[in-house]
Amino acid sequence: MIQKDNTSRNFWDSASKNYDKTEERFAYIHNKSRENTKKYLQSGNIVLDYGCGTGTTTCEFANLVKEIHAIDISPKMIEIAKEKADARQIDNVNFLATDIFDARLKKDSFDTILAFNVLHTVPDPQVVVRRIDELLKADGIFISITPCLREKMSLLVNIQIQFVRFLCKIGVIPIPIRRLKSRELDILIANGNFQTVNTEKIYKGASSYYVVAKKKKAL
Repeated sequence: MIQKDNTSRNFWDSASKNYDKTEERFAYIHNKSRENTKKYLQSGNIVLDYGCGTGTTTCEFANLVKEIHAIDISPKMIEIAKEKADARQIDNVNFLATDIFDARLKKDSFDTILAFNVLHTVPDPQVVVRRIDELLKADGIFISITPCLREKMSLLVNIQIQFVRFLCKIGVIPIPIRRLKSRELDILIANGNFQTVNTEKIYKGASSYYVVAKKKKAL
């Protein structure tokens, strides 16, 4: 079932035009997590890029796998992502403006699911992780990178985060932004029927937690 959250969709639509520019300050974290991920991707993989944003990660991985299904709740983000893919003549990506609960996404369909900078912004991370488990094939891989906003960060980033929290409190930013710790993410993923394969704390002004986890075999 698709989550009908027009408020969140409209917020991300509005953010889309400046999204790439705002992400530049965390380029080191993004680049490091992408490089880490490449060794887990195989040429025959069918991948779901959940919360693909403007498609930068999707486009970078496209030539490494068989196909990618890239989803985001923001139609404006998807428009920009499609433009990037077209400019690079990428033809093995299916972009779709939707959420992870869309019935068109079938159980046991994906070898790998990516959730980059998503889990701290969704209404219910536990439900999302269970859905990821449902969509993965047996022995499928779940790869995530998530800001840990209760761990080490620079003074400047801390000031920015406090300002964002204020904007959330007064409703200017209408999405939940959780202040997570890496340990909480470990528990979340373990409770979602996954065995952790690799983790790394990546720091550049702020802490992000990179996790590779494998779907547990059915008993």
